[in-house]
Parts: sequence; C-alpha cells; structure tokens
Amino acid sequence: MIRRRSLLGAAMALPALPGLARAQGAEWKPDRPITLVVPFAGGSGTDAVARILAELLGARIGVPVVVDNRAGANGTIAAVQAARAAPDGTTLFVTTNTTHSANPSLMKRIDYDPVADFTPVARVGNLPFMLVVGEEVKARSLRDLLEMARKSPGQVSYASGNSTGIVAGATMARMAGAEMLHVPYRSTPPAMTDVMAGRVTCMFVDIAAGLANVQAGKLRVLAMSTKERSALMPESPSMAEAGLEGFDITSWNGVFGPAKMRPEIVATLNAAIRQAIDRPEVKQRFAAIGFEAFSGPPETLDSFVRAELVKWRELIEAAGIEKE
Repeated sequence: MIRRRSLLGAAMALPALPGLARAQGAEWKPDRPITLVVPFAGGSGTDAVARILAELLGARIGVPVVVDNRAGANGTIAAVQAARAAPDGTTLFVTTNTTHSANPSLMKRIDYDPVADFTPVARVGNLPFMLVVGEEVKARSLRDLLEMARKSPGQVSYASGNSTGIVAGATMARMAGAEMLHVPYRSTPPAMTDVMAGRVTCMFVDIAAGLANVQAGKLRVLAMSTKERSALMPESPSMAEAGLEGFDITSWNGVFGPAKMRPEIVATLNAAIRQAIDRPEVKQRFAAIGFEAFSGPPETLDSFVRAELVKWRELIEAAGIEKE
C-alpha cells in the first residue's frame, strides 16, 4: 500500500470566514483537523485536485486539512476506510467514478455501497482524459495506433491506473475491432512511467496527471477521450474526430462523507467548497493542472452518482469487460 500524508495549514491563500456556517443556517465547526481520503497515489490527478481543495477548504473552515493517500484495489481500500469513519465531518472522501460509478460493475465483490454508505457533499469538477503514447512509438495519430493493433493482434498494449483507463482502453479496442493487451496498474504514476519507457504502448491518462510529461515531450497526445475537444487541450482532437465516432468517456471528482452526516455539517462543507470553487482565480488555478472545476448542491451530486452507476454499467457491458 502506498501511503502519503501532507499537512496543509489553514491560513493559506484565502481568508477564513468565521460567519460561514451561520450564514448558511448551520452551526458546525470541526474541533480537529479534517482528513481528505484519496483513493489514488501521490502524483495522480485526483491527488493534485485534493491538495488544492485541502488548502481552500482549510482556509474557509478554519482548521488544518490532511490529505491521506490510500491507493490500491481500484480505490476500494480508501472507500472502505472513508465509509467506516465517524460521520462527524472530519473524514471526507475525495473520489471519482472509479469507486462511485465503475467498481460495482468491474469487481465481483466490493465491501461498500457507493450510495448507501456515503453522504454526498459536493461535486468538484471533471478530469478530461487524453490518449497518449511514449515518444518512441511510431504512431502519430489514433488511426496509426489502431492500424498497428489490427496488424499485430495482442502486441499493442494499453496501461490503466483507474477505472476510466480500464474502460476507455477496452472501449477503444472494441470499437476499432482490434485485439489489444490490457496492462493494469495500482495507480496512474507507475502506468505513465512504463508508457514513457516503452514497456507499454499507450494509455488513457487524465490531463492533471499527464500534462507535465506531455509538455516535456515524454508523452504524445493522440486524442481526447471526450466527444468534443476539451477547452483545456483545444489543439488535440477528440476521439470522434480522430476516427472513433461515438467515443465519449470522461472522469469526475466529488466529495463525500460517511453515511448519516448531520445536515448542518454537510451544509457548511458544501458552502465552503462552492464559495471557493466559484472564484474565477480558483477555476484558473484548477485549469492550470488540467481540471475543469465546478460545483453544486449535495442533492445534485446524489442524483448524478445514481445516474453514473447506470451509465458506467452500460459502458462496461458494451466493452465486454468481465468482473474480476
């Protein structure tokens, strides 16, 4: 298990708002630091988002925030830890569609329920994914890559460090009618390392995790996983433009607490997150790391998760992925 903790002070970039809870009709303030449990390792896109969020939330609520990376088992280790925590607002889960959309359809057994075992707090935004290859790979476009895969069945491989990488890779192979080898990893950083080293041909990686390596010339972008071009990478074609019409897969981030959190706790945390993210300079800060930041009320996240469970089940079934 990879564990990484980082204590971020409360008095950081934004001023604390002593009257925040009262202004929102709530009277809650934590009496100890808040822990943000993250289901992926340091260096992943969700980790980068959580660390900015920790700074913002600490400044708004007025207590330090701890980021606790609990990578492994496709996010289930972190999910179980967060679900079993006391519902007092001091343990939150910063997670994605891996634990809360895809795992029930990817895994034969998970020891948590993404709806019943959690309290929705706030949507945070989206993590657009890009299909990348290492600099030594000859393919200069998606069509080139798929032609390689069709000519050499099982010789072109794709890495994955999360459910989006798993499902996007399998969907690409199915839609292209190509046999491709899946190479799974515990998290995104080691998967990227092997793609850059040429041990794996390609992978779908979120912009937040992969952008620095793209800019350094260590990875080359062939396409974006979304239906339309991403505003964060406008020069890169969508998968549909690049040759796979109808391909549209992206990842999202949200904040949850354990089940049965009191309404005033949820209201305070939701207000703090939304007031921070709504600031233009904060949106720009997230955009700089490849994250589309936005938020909304807890009820919106709840209905969104229920719909995403259905969507990802359909994606996984269509890709022919069997539960493991």
